[in-house]
Amino acid sequence: MSNDKPDDNGFPWGIGVFDAHCHPTDTMASMDDIPRMKATTLTVMSTRADDQDLVFQSAKKLADDPNSKKGDADRILPCFGWHPWFSHQLIDDTAANAKPESIGQEADNLSADDVKKAHYSRVLKPPPDDDFVATLPPPKPLSQLLSETRSRLEAFPHALVGEVGLDRAFRLPQPWTPEEKESRNGAMTPGSREGRKLSPHQVRPEHQKAVLEAQLRLAGEMQRPVSVHSVQGHGGVVEVFKSIWKGHEKKVASRRERKRRGSHAEAHTGSNAEDTNGANASGNEEKKPFPFPPRICMHSYSGPPEALSQFIHPSNPSTLYFSFSSVINFSHHSDRSVEVIKALPDDRVLVESDLHIAGNEMDDKLEEVTRQICEIRGWELNQGVQQLADNWKRFAFGEAGVDSLS
Repeated sequence: MSNDKPDDNGFPWGIGVFDAHCHPTDTMASMDDIPRMKATTLTVMSTRADDQDLVFQSAKKLADDPNSKKGDADRILPCFGWHPWFSHQLIDDTAANAKPESIGQEADNLSADDVKKAHYSRVLKPPPDDDFVATLPPPKPLSQLLSETRSRLEAFPHALVGEVGLDRAFRLPQPWTPEEKESRNGAMTPGSREGRKLSPHQVRPEHQKAVLEAQLRLAGEMQRPVSVHSVQGHGGVVEVFKSIWKGHEKKVASRRERKRRGSHAEAHTGSNAEDTNGANASGNEEKKPFPFPPRICMHSYSGPPEALSQFIHPSNPSTLYFSFSSVINFSHHSDRSVEVIKALPDDRVLVESDLHIAGNEMDDKLEEVTRQICEIRGWELNQGVQQLADNWKRFAFGEAGVDSLS
């Protein structure tokens, strides 16, 4: 950022504006626009087989380009994860009860085609017929995805895990027709719906949960923040969070203890990934990986205000943030989103575009949602932009990020 002066529209881009969740690699031609954008950093998600390497290479290109201007290498914060819309494409080979023999036959007798058919029959509801299965890719072992994701995270020490999550509303698209293939937009990265009609098939919630939990545990192992998608699945998301938090909850002091101590700052003690810096729950010095990420962002959060207490309860060892976009929160869930934004603590709010294309449109959406949130919370514009910038830095890099990136 060059200065703190506002642009002609009175918007203080110079303070720093950070997109907490977006998908510009869905339109690769737009990636060259990123260095010219007003936004400071884009938190760029991957979702499926088709875009993992695109996110990786896009971030690497900016980081390695000798002609890049100062700060261009920080324009992209890459994120590596597998979205629930594509979770059926993963076969869970990470658990004892998820080996091929659980499909109902001896593993040695299964052909690749048998495994594929049995897998999709098991994870999709209603079970698809053979013609539909034939249009789906061979399932990828979840263990392979985790190994590849670990390697990508190691290549980018500040990279996040995302986009991951649960979606109870999603239905798989129908296979491409010849006419649709002929007329599809070649500028779009393959793999998404692209306007196709929807089939009746959904991914079973228990399979989505298994894929989500495995990626959250990887994020915990590597102490990386996570961006989480949740549609009609907030209860299930909380259930998965609680399963990985179990045994690591913070001790919450009673009202009587807080009064005796005379300090609210001392109210919460116990195990926390950021507070203990790797010490285990018993307080031993030996460092062990945590099974949960240090920070989690609920992206384009659409849940009710009443659910917030489960996410931001003081006993939770992960710190929860909530990001909001104009395209989701102020078109489909406006009244509810306003209530949630008003109810959240100042330091847990983030902004995002959730767009599939970089450039002016993304900047415009970021400015729009930032102004909306500032108005809802009663923040003066410069104050709000600074608060949102500090929040993103804490989410992405922890407490040290605010000072180091200011």
